[in-house]
Amino acid sequence: MLIGKIVGVYGVKGTIRIQSYAELFEIFKPDTALLVISPEDIKARYKIGWIKSHARGALLALREISSHDQAKALIGSKLYVESARFPKLEKGNYYWFELIGLNVYTSDDRYLGCLESIIETGANDVYVVKKNDLEILIPALKSVVKSIDIEQKIMRVELPDGLEEI
Repeated sequence: MLIGKIVGVYGVKGTIRIQSYAELFEIFKPDTALLVISPEDIKARYKIGWIKSHARGALLALREISSHDQAKALIGSKLYVESARFPKLEKGNYYWFELIGLNVYTSDDRYLGCLESIIETGANDVYVVKKNDLEILIPALKSVVKSIDIEQKIMRVELPDGLEEI
């Protein structure tokens, strides 16, 4: 399962900055095996050293990465873990990483874009949907999100009044 993306490097000891698609960092336990797939489709396995929250993402240390240059080579790579590590959720509940990448349409079938990330707020999550260089922020509310089909990778929404479409 896709759980994040490497977006940068932090410091000189090989720490990487990630955008996490997991709601909780508990999935990033030390010694957990990660499959890292580069934009060029090069696959490598690493073990987690540690993780901590940082700005809009997290800092992650991989046991096998110890230099800035090694970490820099991984920028843009996606992070995967075995899906068996996740407990089954009740029907209608989803992990963030299951939602990232869904194609978002209005209830009358207009394409809004791809769900790129999720912002956690106090009241409800907000879905960041991007189409080309434009983005729309969609509240994760039952009154807005009408259906989610993980297998078809489609989310259907009914935008509230005043929310502009892309």
